[in-house]
Amino acid sequence: MTAALQPGTYEIKWQKLPDDYVLDDSPVDNINQPLLAAALSESLELAGRLSETALATINYGICVTVNNQVVIKAPDWGFVPKIRVPKAEVNRSYTPQLQGELPLIVMEFLSDPDGSEYSVKPTYPYGKWFYYERILKVPYYAIFNPDSGELEFYRLTEGQYQLQPASSRYWIAEMELCLGVWSGSRATRTGHWLRWWDQQEHLLLWGLEQVEQERQRTEQERQRTERLTAQLRAAGIEPEA
Repeated sequence: MTAALQPGTYEIKWQKLPDDYVLDDSPVDNINQPLLAAALSESLELAGRLSETALATINYGICVTVNNQVVIKAPDWGFVPKIRVPKAEVNRSYTPQLQGELPLIVMEFLSDPDGSEYSVKPTYPYGKWFYYERILKVPYYAIFNPDSGELEFYRLTEGQYQLQPASSRYWIAEMELCLGVWSGSRATRTGHWLRWWDQQEHLLLWGLEQVEQERQRTEQERQRTERLTAQLRAAGIEPEA
């Protein structure tokens, strides 16, 4: 017979979500959330920072069994450095420890007026903050306000999230990247975005930015060639085709 759990204690089991478990299919809270999350994933992938065994999640369930109850939270964006199973096996949800590593960072984009991103509710179904900090023990937690551009960056220290001093960018050593706020336009949205910078302070570009960068490089090369051709002809030299 198993001894009864004392109040405030939690029995955590890393179990796969049952195949017949009905997932919540409610829409995201804000139309900006998918755009912000997709932008974070795209630049990582294009920069070769998203390996075949890494998992970047967008409003995707991370599940744990706590006190024999299945608990699922779906952060707006999350990053798991390494999974140990084929990605086809985590198409519905992801169970840390069982299927791979714990998430390294989770992010929430402010939208709920009730402040659920800060909820420390210690009973089922548990608040988001409590779940990330006390159950999953995710090393980094970012809360971003897309309207104001304010980014709160927390680091797990001795079992509790500590707000890091305000900065333009926050270094995540395990990813060898900085996370910061950038203002501009992408797709149909103009405003504040979360972006990645590498250790040399180079911005990880989106696809359209890479295309524009290449267009500018090609145009500069064309102009350089035209100038050189004009110089040669002025000197009486006809350049070869």
